[in-house]
Amino acid sequence: MQYTRLGNSELNVSRICMGCMGFGDAQKGQHSWTVDEEHSREIIKKGLKLGINFFDTAIGYQNGTSEQYLGRALRDYGKRENIVVATKFLPRTQEEIEKGITGQQHIGNMIDRSLMNLGMDHVDLYICHMWDYRTPLYEIMEGLNHVVKAGKVRFIGISNCLAYQLAKANALAEREGFAKFVSVQGHYNLIFREEEREMVRLCEEDNIAMTPYSALAGGRLSKQPGESSRRLREDSYAKGKYEATAGQDSEIISRVAELAAKKGVSMTEVSLSWLLTKVTSPVVGATKLHHVEGAVKAVDLVLEDDELAYLEEPYVPHRPVGVMAQNTGAAGSPKSE
Repeated sequence: MQYTRLGNSELNVSRICMGCMGFGDAQKGQHSWTVDEEHSREIIKKGLKLGINFFDTAIGYQNGTSEQYLGRALRDYGKRENIVVATKFLPRTQEEIEKGITGQQHIGNMIDRSLMNLGMDHVDLYICHMWDYRTPLYEIMEGLNHVVKAGKVRFIGISNCLAYQLAKANALAEREGFAKFVSVQGHYNLIFREEEREMVRLCEEDNIAMTPYSALAGGRLSKQPGESSRRLREDSYAKGKYEATAGQDSEIISRVAELAAKKGVSMTEVSLSWLLTKVTSPVVGATKLHHVEGAVKAVDLVLEDDELAYLEEPYVPHRPVGVMAQNTGAAGSPKSE
């Protein structure tokens, strides 16, 4: 495993971040394909053994059970001082708004719940899961600064935002003397490269770490064309992100498979090796032990410039999808709310 500094923070993280959305009680969340605690523990233990020290979860994953599974496993198998734990909080709910709960109060309540789930006294990276259009930005940044000063959070990050939003938030933080975002977790992989329009340049100039999710496009970049899996069949959210462009993406996926066969490695290794040339530490989900092994092997795979260009060449622009479609108004913008 290789390690690197997470942006402007003091955190030293593995080049692979274990994504924990696949862990949690399937009866308590929105995903039917997640794995139970026993299997989650095996995967986490394997990741630690292979050198992964960076773990990403969220209070919204399976109603907090992902956080619970992760916290118990790390307590049993790891040393807290050697592990970087990231979790995420959701925007204020309509009920909270009606009750007059401020953004700062909301963040305080959220971090306390996450710390209870994790069984920890602090998290290393606390991430705004998505832009909160109904809460003043000042309240969000003030609330995050408050939990940092309280020692409950070491550094802060953001997910699912546009480049101008990240720049605006950090400018406000700098002006007010608040903690600034040190990382961004966006949607970025070989078949979805829209972050290259503006976000990549912003992060390069301001030394903000990129830790993208959907690194393997919900498994599409790790499987031969036509090959299926439980997640590919049941993950309706990922289907919504990728099915509309499956035709144009298939050429890239075929090239990944071709290059993997040529080099005698897995498609996972090729896909992640490409992404590792672009970002700090991709968030890679795992629901089986071999998922972890393939991700870790990718760190040591070096693709030549012509191979990188070969993988990139067929790409065509994509429309925003998922949460990001809301940010641009493509799915009914919440900005008018």
